[in-house]
Amino acid sequence: MRLTDALSRLLPLFAIGVLVLTVGATLAVAGDTHGYDFRAYYDAAARVLHGQSAYDQAYDLAGAGGLFFYPPTFIPLVLPFALLPVDVAIWAWTGLMLAAFALAVAAMPIAWRTRWWIVLLAGLSWPFVYNIKLGQVGPLLVLLFALAWRWRDRPVVFGVASGLGAAIKVQPGLLLVWAVVRREWGAVLAGAVTLVGLAGVAVLLTGPVAWPDFASLLTRVSDPIATPQNVTPGAIAWQLGASRTMAEAIQVAAMVMVAAVFIVATIWLPVEASLMVAIIATQLASPILWDHYAIVLLLPVAWLLDRGHVWAVLIPLVTPVFLVGTTPPLVYPIVFAATLVAVVVDGYRDRVRSLPVSRGVPARA
Repeated sequence: MRLTDALSRLLPLFAIGVLVLTVGATLAVAGDTHGYDFRAYYDAAARVLHGQSAYDQAYDLAGAGGLFFYPPTFIPLVLPFALLPVDVAIWAWTGLMLAAFALAVAAMPIAWRTRWWIVLLAGLSWPFVYNIKLGQVGPLLVLLFALAWRWRDRPVVFGVASGLGAAIKVQPGLLLVWAVVRREWGAVLAGAVTLVGLAGVAVLLTGPVAWPDFASLLTRVSDPIATPQNVTPGAIAWQLGASRTMAEAIQVAAMVMVAAVFIVATIWLPVEASLMVAIIATQLASPILWDHYAIVLLLPVAWLLDRGHVWAVLIPLVTPVFLVGTTPPLVYPIVFAATLVAVVVDGYRDRVRSLPVSRGVPARA
């Protein structure tokens, strides 16, 4: 047996071992920070169960503990956990997020060898491990994006997955915009029905006042420049000493550029490449870009790796778990931008290769 074959056989065991080790070690020392973000979901759902508003209007800035600023459509999905004791709910949610990631990897339309590489890279990636520690919804969004990717040619599945993503966080609704631009009306209809249905359930649970409460809180806390630990281009410029005016100009320019790339890619690039651009844009379109949002980059990494681009392993490895606390915040917008460029370039090559080859016409003597 060749050495490469032996290493290939060991890859699944090694990948699972690394993921279990890094996640387990992180949770073992997490203390009260385990489920830090999930507690906000839990408290919001508990308030709804007691007839109160899901939204605490005392907050002025994102990032504070206990802040819930997700749409009301997320409440029906998290409400069952509020029926459990908080410690039990945290561990149940942690298990659900790990299961969601496992299902996401299984759903990705890639080779099995690439799947095991993604498991390994997730275990080495701080954004993934941090998602699990905080109890963030990142793994759930990765699952929905993976389902949309795998069944991109099935409008109902694509639309429902995109609609559920938009119900959890607003930004994944960009996949429905992608469907509109590409005239995938079945997917748009399925997504709209999913959102309207969850919105109706949310109104029954929270009352119609939840929507203006959500809008008021969201507009107040979503400062793309001065929010602590935010890694948007404007926030990074502000942290490096730029004036507020300059930082805002950089942020607006970045948002315009992302929107332009998204529109051009959706219209012009092949379907898979344009979808990867849309998935990346769902995070870059957010005024708040936390470091753990980079978990979503595992999807384009999987796409690039499956196409033979071995260098793509560097994308999650530049934000590794063993360098947490020392990785400069500037790395995150650079990683997002580099991944976006890589996907666009590869999609452009696909488009060029798909064009008919023009044959020269012999000139007359």
